[in-house]
This record gives sequence, C-alpha cells and structure tokens, in this order.
Amino acid sequence: MNPTRRIALLSLLLALAAPVAQAGDSATEISGVRFEPKLQLGGQALVLNGVGLRARSILKGYAAGLYLGHRAGAVLQVLAQDGPKRLQMRMLLDVPVAEFVKAFHKGVDRNTPEDQHAALAERMGQFDAQIQPLGKVRSGDTVNLDYLPSQGMLMSHNGRVIGAPIPGADFYSAILLIFIGDKPVDDKLKLGLLGQAAG
Repeated sequence: MNPTRRIALLSLLLALAAPVAQAGDSATEISGVRFEPKLQLGGQALVLNGVGLRARSILKGYAAGLYLGHRAGAVLQVLAQDGPKRLQMRMLLDVPVAEFVKAFHKGVDRNTPEDQHAALAERMGQFDAQIQPLGKVRSGDTVNLDYLPSQGMLMSHNGRVIGAPIPGADFYSAILLIFIGDKPVDDKLKLGLLGQAAG
C-alpha cells in the first residue's frame, strides 16, 4: 500500500473511532435526561451499554439506561454476563404504581416461556408488595433495578432501597426481558438499550 493511501485509510479509521471514544467518556443525554458513562455497583465498575425512551406517539414515559460490566449488543450477551447490572429508569411523567405493576407483569408474561411463570410468580408478588406503597412514581423520579449476584435484584427509588433483595438470576433476566426481549415494551427502547440506537 502506498504511503498516501495508507495515510488516507488511517485518517478514515481515526475519524470513525473518535465518536465512539467520545461517547464512552462523556454523559449521554436523551430527551433532556443525562446518563453517566460509568458507575460503581457492588464493588465493580459498570459502563453504560445504551439508552432509550419509552414513548407512545408524542407521550414520553421514561428514559432508561442499561449498565453492564462490558458492552453487549445482543440479548443473550446481556443475559449471560456475570456480575452486577443496573437498569435505570428516569421518569418523564407521573404514573400510578398500579399501571407500573401491570406493565411489568404483562412484560414478563410476554417474554418468558409459560412453563417458567409459576417459578416467577411468588417473586413477582414480592416485587408488587415492594413498589405498591409508593402509590405513584412521578416525573423526575429515578428507579434503579440492580442485580447483585450474591443477593438478587435490589430496587431503589430516588436513591432509597425498597424492601429486601429478590433472589435469582432467572428473575432479573425476566425483568430485563421486559425491555430487551422478543416482545419488548418498546422496540426503539430495546435498540437503544442494546447500544444500537439513541432511542
């Protein structure tokens, strides 16, 4: 390869790589909500895998960000990762908890095999009992759904942990599949969380 062509090729590769490096080092913003590029959870550094919006027509429900130990662009890669994970939801409107719970149950039913529903039922009831006392999640609220392998799923609302951990990697996977499964709550949100689109 002649020197001129080599320099042109290197320049092209650097131009393509620069936006990726920049995105990894700065906060990502979607619909006015900023997600930090990195965080610590359970003593491990997590990176922002992707962000997206749950929206219907012009109505925006929440922005969400998925944090993993290392980036993954496929559902099975996300589920197979060991270590802590976080799904962060940043509310953009007020939602009664009853609607929140209904959406989670519908998402689990649609994205997990029917023969797994019985094994998840008691823990879904635990999830319901934890969140129902809130009454309503409001615009500006932050809901974190964290997975710690030694404990299970921990839910927090505006930085305050709600209830006891809900055990089981299978349970956390069922929750994640609401957002990134074959029948996600929002197709564009799924793509965004998998790092394939901005929402």
